[in-house]
Amino acid sequence: MKTIYEIQQLLKNYGTIIYVGERIADLELMEAELNELWRSQLIEPKDYQMGLLLLRTEMQKLKDKKK
Repeated sequence: MKTIYEIQQLLKNYGTIIYVGERIADLELMEAELNELWRSQLIEPKDYQMGLLLLRTEMQKLKDKKK
């Protein structure tokens, strides 16, 4: 995975579509869903790790912009 869009597509494959309307909230929910897939052993470790890295990096960028 290399983009947030790819994370959205992965979640969509498991029946999860996230759109709250606030980007940071969307990313936080995606992280929670990714954690749940990991705990359920439905995704590979590399997908989980890369997904977390992408989500947290994007969240940090957005938080830095607000400052």
